[in-house]
Amino acid sequence: MMDTATRAADLLREHRASIDRLDAILVYTLAERFKHTQSVGRLKAEHDLPPSDPAREAQQIERLERLAREADLDPEFARKFLTFVIAEVIRHHETFQS
Repeated sequence: MMDTATRAADLLREHRASIDRLDAILVYTLAERFKHTQSVGRLKAEHDLPPSDPAREAQQIERLERLAREADLDPEFARKFLTFVIAEVIRHHETFQS
């Protein structure tokens, strides 16, 4: 029979392997998202549209907070995360404007 320390070490290893896979999914998902937002930035630059769209940003933050609550994730964390991502997207869009 397996002792509790060995069982705990096995469980820890399993959790960490899952976390590592999820981190990879997050990185690849963010990369795909930024590919699309960079295309949006180029499109905005070509048509002299502003790099920021505050109404869209507010809608997205509200939407993400709702999704976070549904997923049992802290909506404040989701808002901070999306705010950070949006700031990075705007920074990219501004580079296309010059």
